[in-house]
Amino acid sequence: MTLAHGHELIAIPGPSPLPARVMNAAHRASPDIYGEPLAQVNLALMAQLKRLAGTRANLATYIGNGHAGWEAVAANLLERGDPVLVVTSGHFGRSWADTLERTGIAVERLDSGNLPPEPDRLRDRLAQDADGTIRAVMICQTDTATGTMADIPAFRAAMGDHPALLVVDAIASLGCAPMRMDDWGVDVLISASQKGLMSPPGLSFVWFSDRAAARGRTGLTTPWWDWHGRANAGALWQFWGGTPPVQSIFALSEALTMILDEEGLEAVWHRHARLAHAVWAAVDAWGANGSGIRLTVADPERRAASVTAVTLPGAARLREWVTRECGVTLGVGIGSDTPEDALRIAHMGHTGAGTIMGVLGAMQAGLIALDIPHGPGALEAAAASIAASA
Repeated sequence: MTLAHGHELIAIPGPSPLPARVMNAAHRASPDIYGEPLAQVNLALMAQLKRLAGTRANLATYIGNGHAGWEAVAANLLERGDPVLVVTSGHFGRSWADTLERTGIAVERLDSGNLPPEPDRLRDRLAQDADGTIRAVMICQTDTATGTMADIPAFRAAMGDHPALLVVDAIASLGCAPMRMDDWGVDVLISASQKGLMSPPGLSFVWFSDRAAARGRTGLTTPWWDWHGRANAGALWQFWGGTPPVQSIFALSEALTMILDEEGLEAVWHRHARLAHAVWAAVDAWGANGSGIRLTVADPERRAASVTAVTLPGAARLREWVTRECGVTLGVGIGSDTPEDALRIAHMGHTGAGTIMGVLGAMQAGLIALDIPHGPGALEAAAASIAASA
């Protein structure tokens, strides 16, 4: 008989688990959207979002997921035919490049396969662009499919004095790993509500520097996508391009209060790093006997704090078993040559040591039940990692 009772454990890389406080904050009737109280909540939310990104830059908010953020950037920054360089290290970087191409942008890919991207390759490529024709360099801080983490300050340094704008997708990293937009010289930053910000999906955010704003409107800038109007809004509806997403505003405001004012942003980053190390310790132990279980990213410094990609023979069977028997949901493998042998373990947003140990324990039970070869001592290794970093 199944033991999948009680609260389910969701370990997929978005939408991430929602705190009860966030759900309760959303569970209220809409007030007068033309009234001052809601306008003040929204203004406070804009300030919270800038604190979260480490910036005083302009901010445009959209009703839409992270793909909407991608399109907002294209619509405001580029003309059809503009050359851009997209640094890719997994499925989502490539998907972003595809979206730009379908918009009419001239995309060049600097692809590293499913491995972490290398700043030196960017430096070498931009050195060949002596005329500065490349308009923007675009990179995911974390590619959710592979669990890679790009060193954004290193990529900024690699750009040297090239005039291209640096555009960073932080959809899977914001609120999980350090982001200091202004200090790092990021010109445009994209994120969304459903991962590290532990809020319902449906909102995306684009922060953009004055240098990016100076490019003005382009042939792709329609009234809906226009970030200038949103960033300089005078009325609540102007921030959101029409009727505001009231319940999502309440939910996100509560979530950012928990992150910024209660736990503290640096403590949130530290928590994510500790949980990630515990997962890595367990996977290393499972793979120690030559079982074929391994972390996709070999270098710990290049791994994401929010999600871990794992090669695990029999992963699809394991995922199905832990869901059915234990009520634990793991992420599917995306972009792998053998997706049936790949999975992802998310440790993002509203999660802690108890959740992660529960996920790893369910996986251990599944490995035993399905007779999937694995090394010993994984749970002990994860527990020791948590204990050592306390």
